[in-house]
Amino acid sequence: MGQIEELPDDYDESLEVNKQPQPPATESKDEFTPPPPEELPIPIKEERLKDLNAGADPMAPQMPPAMEAVSTHTTDELAEILNRTPLFMTDINKAYDEKGENPMLDAIRALQNEGTRGDVAQNFREQGNEAAREKRWVDAKEHYSKGIAVLLAKEDKWDKPEDEKEEARLRREAEEACYINRALCHLELKNYRSTTLDCAAVLKLNPKNVKAYYRSAMALFSLDKIIEAEDVATRGLKLDPANKALQMVAGKIGERKAVIERIAARKKAEDERTRKEKTLLSVALKARQIRTRKTDQPPEMEDVGIKLSPDPLSPESTLEFPAVFLYHMDAQTDFIKAFSEMHSIEDHLDYMFPLPWDEKGEYKINTVECFMETVTGGLIRAGKKVPLVQILSGGKVEVVDELVKIYIVPTSKSAKFIAEMKARKEA
Repeated sequence: MGQIEELPDDYDESLEVNKQPQPPATESKDEFTPPPPEELPIPIKEERLKDLNAGADPMAPQMPPAMEAVSTHTTDELAEILNRTPLFMTDINKAYDEKGENPMLDAIRALQNEGTRGDVAQNFREQGNEAAREKRWVDAKEHYSKGIAVLLAKEDKWDKPEDEKEEARLRREAEEACYINRALCHLELKNYRSTTLDCAAVLKLNPKNVKAYYRSAMALFSLDKIIEAEDVATRGLKLDPANKALQMVAGKIGERKAVIERIAARKKAEDERTRKEKTLLSVALKARQIRTRKTDQPPEMEDVGIKLSPDPLSPESTLEFPAVFLYHMDAQTDFIKAFSEMHSIEDHLDYMFPLPWDEKGEYKINTVECFMETVTGGLIRAGKKVPLVQILSGGKVEVVDELVKIYIVPTSKSAKFIAEMKARKEA
């Protein structure tokens, strides 16, 4: 006999319990329910679309919605829209819409700051490492800088760590890594001073970081700060004597140091020789009672000057002076690079005359007179046959700016010349 089950009071008697259950309804194979339309990444400009459709061939196939949306925008508009997408972003200032919003960018920024301070810094470190492996040094530097900024930020907007000790370890590791890796970026970008600053920050955290010594030494070497570079490399090698990179840079530093020392020794010898030459020249001028004076604006004569010849270091050598012959009445000049104290004015006039511009033939050895200005601004007649040393000795004339000036005047014009010079003195 079958067991009778008592039904609850709320049982629906309309149910036919003895009726064979029907299988669930299925869709007909011939029927298709289209999926809901996807949101287009580029919005359609309806007005522009109407204009395009108005002139389109009605028999032409319809473009896909995405291509249709693209066709309603200009090139500049498309560039502006793509700039709001992180993958195509080129200008952060143009990454927001009219309302100042960009959900995708905000989402990425939010992801960057998820986790504890140490987690976020570590994330920036890893992004920097990825860029560095691809030698994208500028990008890598920016990532490491962001990691450092997170670790040094005064605000605390990150998640609280569950394990404070582990968090402290993670932060210290990330900070040291970001600094030393950013130093590498600076080194590759030739920002040598920044390299040394980052390496100094690393060594404060970990005085045994050999990479910091190496990169700092390389930066200082590139700045030609050889003494500092040698000191850094030496300290690094004390920690790791077998480090090949440090050995290499130490070798370069040693070679450069040797070159600098040779240059310094040569310069020191040259300076000492110059000092001796000046001393002997001064003694020679005083011994001959030749007065000299320098002005604030000496003429440009390159390497020409008073000297002892042939040996500037021998007191037995002869004095030579740069000299200029001034043909005052005709506004012409002749320059003599080395006028020996033992030569006379006539010795030089002999090979200069006749002068190519002297059409009247006024300048001949027997028809000219020679003058020099005195210390007081007057004039003296200089004998044409007298050695130069006799004219300069005695203190009546002086050699100004190491240049001897001699006026050559036709005898017929001497009186006029003297009058002009006197008037100039009195003016």
